[in-house]
Amino acid sequence: MDCGNVFAKLRSVTIVSTVLLVATIGHAGQIDSHKDHASKSARAEGAALYKRHCAVCHGDDAKGGSAPRSAIFTERAPNLTILAQRHDGTFPADYVTNVLHCGVKMTGHGSAEMPVWGSIFKASAMGDDVQVNRRIAALTAYLKSLQAK
Repeated sequence: MDCGNVFAKLRSVTIVSTVLLVATIGHAGQIDSHKDHASKSARAEGAALYKRHCAVCHGDDAKGGSAPRSAIFTERAPNLTILAQRHDGTFPADYVTNVLHCGVKMTGHGSAEMPVWGSIFKASAMGDDVQVNRRIAALTAYLKSLQAK
């Protein structure tokens, strides 16, 4: 057995392993950076969608009382900044997504005043479910970012 050859192979394996480890860590950092960028991008898209579609009822501050629609409708729009507080400190993303997709079911209280955004987005996106889901996910991400601490 040639010890010099074994050490050379071990050194090569160590170098290759180190390079792979550094590349993997670097790639993981890029993935986290990409996720953070995607998250910021979704919140920005959500903010634009909120301003265009939701602020008229829920207000620029998402608290519901100062919106122009409050003078038109009998009930105040919900405060969207306390959704997490009302759900034991956890933002109810699935609930919010469902409300945006399907509307609010108000059994015994007549019809809900909130539009069903899933249908509206689907019509404006010419039936493109991917685009509808992206918009709703962006609005959900934005609403999550507004939660009171």
